[in-house]
Amino acid sequence: MNNINSVYFIGIGGIGMSNLARYFLSKGKMVGGYDRTETSLTKELVKEGANIHYIDSKDLIPIAFTDKAHTLVVYTPAIPSDSVELNYFKQNGFDLHKRAEVLGLITKQSKALCCAGTHGKTTTSSMLAHILRQSHLDCNAFLGGILRNYDNNLLLSDKSEYTVVEADEYDRSFHWLHPYMALITSVDPDHLDIYLTEQAYLESFEKFTSLIQSGGALVIKHNIKLQPRLKEDVRLYTYSEEKGDFHAQNIRIGNGEIYFDFVTPKETITNIKLGVPVKINIENSVGAMALAWLNGATPDELRKGISTFQGAKRRFEFILKTDKIVMIDDYAHHPQELAASITSVKALYPDRKVTGVFQPHLYSRTKDFAPDFARSLSLLDELILLDIYPAREKPIEGVTSEIIFNKVTCPKTICSKDQLLDLITSKNDIEVLLTVGAGDIDQLLIPIKEILERKI
Repeated sequence: MNNINSVYFIGIGGIGMSNLARYFLSKGKMVGGYDRTETSLTKELVKEGANIHYIDSKDLIPIAFTDKAHTLVVYTPAIPSDSVELNYFKQNGFDLHKRAEVLGLITKQSKALCCAGTHGKTTTSSMLAHILRQSHLDCNAFLGGILRNYDNNLLLSDKSEYTVVEADEYDRSFHWLHPYMALITSVDPDHLDIYLTEQAYLESFEKFTSLIQSGGALVIKHNIKLQPRLKEDVRLYTYSEEKGDFHAQNIRIGNGEIYFDFVTPKETITNIKLGVPVKINIENSVGAMALAWLNGATPDELRKGISTFQGAKRRFEFILKTDKIVMIDDYAHHPQELAASITSVKALYPDRKVTGVFQPHLYSRTKDFAPDFARSLSLLDELILLDIYPAREKPIEGVTSEIIFNKVTCPKTICSKDQLLDLITSKNDIEVLLTVGAGDIDQLLIPIKEILERKI
């Protein structure tokens, strides 16, 4: 790293890539990169000093990043193999590394607290980072969401030995990490375009558990379908909302607030108040507090951290909250996540109509889980279903949003993203609107909010 003057990112706008870009900017390195589209995140990176362009062309690579002796090239596995810039760097002998490999190198010398799982890992790792940040322990953090408390996905400390890492299983990326302690929230099959089978997916998580350092610990969801492969002196704990070594008891929900008592193997910490009072966050906070407690956070620090946590953007984020209309946005893109998100909204607003706008993410995921998506979306009072967001993928013959739509049992409409704003404008029965998906639906949040405000 000391020999590197400049770092070039192929796919710099990704949430994981952008925190690495910010890290290298903080170290005084020259940072540049390419991404397919300009977003609010890439605009922020430009303000912070990054040189970014949006056309995949070797001619647009700044001269400062063409010195292969002193340039590190970082790429995301989501970049297609025919990328012009990726192949330029490969053919010219540059030092190329996947994002996860670089993250593993950066965090290797610290006590890495790694949160993994099919879903819940962004919220749980964000909660953990916030608890530690305002405790006597402090932390560094590389997160998969923008923390609203800090308006950032990167936290840096010059005094803490801890680094919180969101451990991504896509493309087996988390195998590059060196966890001191780890937490696994869930192992529902996903990314079958990479893993092909559920067994291969589970084996990848099992290998991840084998990477936990001697003297460390694994905190794993109670009753999870996984056989950890731990070193002899790695401690194993379980957690969940109601069962396990760490769990919640005496849960009180009412008046828009959630309180509970946090049970640990040695003590019970009373009166934990959720800063983001959504039922699914009870379990997320139990996992986050478990790791913080194991590393010495005090009861008062746990209470303060959870009560002041504002959430990560696009993780059950309130976009509009009035007596007449509520709008919530969530990153949910897996059937289990959708079910949890919809159930949580309906628990918050049991007497109001919940309308969902869902943008499927990836053709392969849609093909693999279409019946499961339909079951989860049928929990809504009404569904508006958008076209599939392809991300890195080429179309798959016969795979469209209609294979979900045809199986949904609640009232439903299907439309393109371009038609959505007109459709919402025409509707006069919106009470609670939930937008969900991991694609680019977030680019419409402000226009949708403005339409709803005009209705009010």
